[in-house]
Amino acid sequence: MQHIKVLALSHKTMPISDIGRYHLEDNIRNARLKELQTNLELDELMYLSTCNRVEFIFCTDVPVNDLFIARFFRSFRPEWDATEIGQAMNQAVLVEAEAAMRHLFEVAASLDSLVVGEREIITQVRNAYEASQQAGLTGDTIRLAVKKTIETAKAVYTETHIARNPVSVVSLAYRRLRELNAPLDARLLFIGAGVTNTAMARYLEKHGFRNFTVFNRTLANAEKLAESLGGRAFALNALDSYREGFDIMITCTGAEETIITKEMYKSLIGNDSSRKIVIDLAVPNDLDPSLTEEYDINLIAVNNLQEVAAENLKEREKELAACNAIIERSLESFRTEYRTRLIERAMQEVPRKVKEIHDTAINSVFAREIGQLDEPTKELLARVMAYVEKKYISVPMKMAKDILLEDARRN
Repeated sequence: MQHIKVLALSHKTMPISDIGRYHLEDNIRNARLKELQTNLELDELMYLSTCNRVEFIFCTDVPVNDLFIARFFRSFRPEWDATEIGQAMNQAVLVEAEAAMRHLFEVAASLDSLVVGEREIITQVRNAYEASQQAGLTGDTIRLAVKKTIETAKAVYTETHIARNPVSVVSLAYRRLRELNAPLDARLLFIGAGVTNTAMARYLEKHGFRNFTVFNRTLANAEKLAESLGGRAFALNALDSYREGFDIMITCTGAEETIITKEMYKSLIGNDSSRKIVIDLAVPNDLDPSLTEEYDINLIAVNNLQEVAAENLKEREKELAACNAIIERSLESFRTEYRTRLIERAMQEVPRKVKEIHDTAINSVFAREIGQLDEPTKELLARVMAYVEKKYISVPMKMAKDILLEDARRN
């Protein structure tokens, strides 16, 4: 397992506002990650980006030292200078081998999250794997690792109370919104129709809000969300000309730069001087931070919610022992599965080698004798050879698996 590595960047090592530096927009993500994989000669690579973390899961037999990590971030962000590379190295945490697997289990089970017990992370892990797999970045090892990671997270959620009365970033934002006494007929302006905003919209609808307008870069996704809410949908580039106002703006896009600029905000509110509520769940933030100094805005942002994390962890602390027991059990199981898979990989060449021996025996060593046989005897010989080949491959595989299981029981 030594070649499994994770470079983790999260709310634990930096302000949430800094995590946006490591986010890749969809239009450049695959090309940038492929270049990173090639430049660092990584066997496999997976990229996970959420509102409070970015994780690089990769496989390599090369020692991962400071020089390697510097090259890693230089390839990830070619535009960064030496100071920015140094900052990334200070903010990143490297975990390897079993520690890397334990870390992945804790991430997917939300034990390492800003809000412990937040179920959304398991979907984010699955989606991140699928995106990396479709981009041709992953292979068998990360496939096995993610499969076991998701199994472990599901076990944690079903066998413990860690997610009882779940508190998520979305629910925390809603709690703050209710504290501001927002009326149920408030005009809601959604910018972005991704997982987080969709969850927020459905949460608001569930609690009685009903006036929804959705903007998104891909109009079809905006229409899908708006239709489910009984609202209206527009393409993101139509935001410049939108003049119908809003009371509450909820924004969460994957943009690397500010979406709601001073000019955009001024255009959106027109002559309306009433106080507005802006819920900015994007990383990096979609709202120009200087707007709160010029306009009457109640801002609810991801980094403002960070203070709730400690309180949330305290509430769920008693469940952590049960969660950790499940994780240890999964690690033990993964050790055996991983070793078995190594044997299976090593033996993938056996069928080809056996076929070579078979062909040599038939076509060279015993060619003359076989040529003298009648057809029924040749057919019988072929069936016998096929049976022997099959057993020759399966028997050592079974023996190797039995040895691994016995070794696991002893340890």
